[in-house]
Amino acid sequence: MVFLELYLTLKDSGMARKSGMINSRSPIPVIIGAGITEQWYFTHLQNLLDLRCRIRPRYFGTEDIRQLDKKIAQVLESGAIAICIFDVDTAQFNEIEKAKVTALKKKYEGKKNVILCDSLPSIEYWFLLHYEDTNRFFQNSAAAETVLQKYIADYEKTEGFLSKQKWVENMIEGSKLELAKSRAQKYENSERAYSKVYKAIEFVSGNKPL
Repeated sequence: MVFLELYLTLKDSGMARKSGMINSRSPIPVIIGAGITEQWYFTHLQNLLDLRCRIRPRYFGTEDIRQLDKKIAQVLESGAIAICIFDVDTAQFNEIEKAKVTALKKKYEGKKNVILCDSLPSIEYWFLLHYEDTNRFFQNSAAAETVLQKYIADYEKTEGFLSKQKWVENMIEGSKLELAKSRAQKYENSERAYSKVYKAIEFVSGNKPL
């Protein structure tokens, strides 16, 4: 984590020098995520696709909806756009968590400076859509990870694996990313499995207006 924070700080300071005038005119979207999976995934994606977004370790590391809401508030206070990536696997069986997720979505519904990108059961389902056109039901995130390992054999939610860029590079090669986007759009209103991570990628790719 120390290495990642140092890397991102140096990288962003260089980008700011190169595009300071542009950054002063329009806010750079800030990625908020539950943990290191989201953090490393978007770090690699930013490098590979030259995405316009800011990634900071302080905006990652909690799966609590209320804490995510606080991080969204911090980003908005800075004048930036908040893009929040989170899982809702717990909410499908826990009424209290479900109520929190519902309240969060209602709070930011229609707000252009907040983009909520939730996945059921988890972001691993989004990864899986790069390889399979599936809308099966997953009991939890671990079940999605098990299926994903058919395609990424050594996949695991550890710093040692996630910090390697190759797994993301392989996952988006060819037309896989576009396939994943179209599949996610097809299933985004499903009650079995869905992911809205594609919305974050489209936004920071410049396909959506700031």
